[in-house]
Amino acid sequence: MKFLKYILLLMIVLTSCKTKKNMIDANAIAKEISAKKVAKKHIAANFDKKTVDAKLKVNFNNGKINQSLTVNLLIEKDKVIWLKGTRFITIFKAKITPTSVSYYSPFAKNYFEGDFSMIKQLLGVEINFEQLQNLFLGQSLLNVKEENQELQIVNNRYILSPEKQAELFDIFFTINPSHFKLDEQSVINVAKNLRLDVKYPSYNLINKVVFPSEINIRANTSDSFTDIDIIYKAVEFNTYLKMSYDIPNGYKRLEF
Repeated sequence: MKFLKYILLLMIVLTSCKTKKNMIDANAIAKEISAKKVAKKHIAANFDKKTVDAKLKVNFNNGKINQSLTVNLLIEKDKVIWLKGTRFITIFKAKITPTSVSYYSPFAKNYFEGDFSMIKQLLGVEINFEQLQNLFLGQSLLNVKEENQELQIVNNRYILSPEKQAELFDIFFTINPSHFKLDEQSVINVAKNLRLDVKYPSYNLINKVVFPSEINIRANTSDSFTDIDIIYKAVEFNTYLKMSYDIPNGYKRLEF
């Protein structure tokens, strides 16, 4: 009985250590520091691994289509993003590089090859490869160190916004004081009634990397909306990546 008691005690200690190791301090206080320092800390928290291999649960709703998919996400950082969506069968595959977007659907028998106009149609705003990659990684869509930033502290969170906003849109970054990754980022074009909100409700600590566990994307225009909810079910870094990608003959080409 004494031996069993010691074994149980050891298991509790080991479990406790593992839990602490993977915990993110949720009680950090947003202290009064400069906008420049917040921007610097956010850049320092950028994802620095070579690859991401993740399995996602994705809920998609644009008023016309409302469905849930299992999605495999592969990222070779700064080079390529692969996506494969399944629901019993393969619904779509996509390959995105810094210069092109390619997509095809074995389910709908259609495909797209071209620029980022397809992503713009989906999210309602212009977006490039680096920005799309950052969206998946919990990083700011724009480099917060390239321009001078204004800083507010609201509800114990840092809010950065460029001192001189872009001519066509305003952008805001809400940064968590615990790990200096994003809690939220918003792109707003009042004149065109466009708005993109990307929220990161929670993060996990995976192999000492702070990584999103959930992403909520809300894109609104004057006459449409797109809601995409992403839950990371499993994530690995620095693994060998391979995804077959060949558009079959006979599929209908999509235009955007």
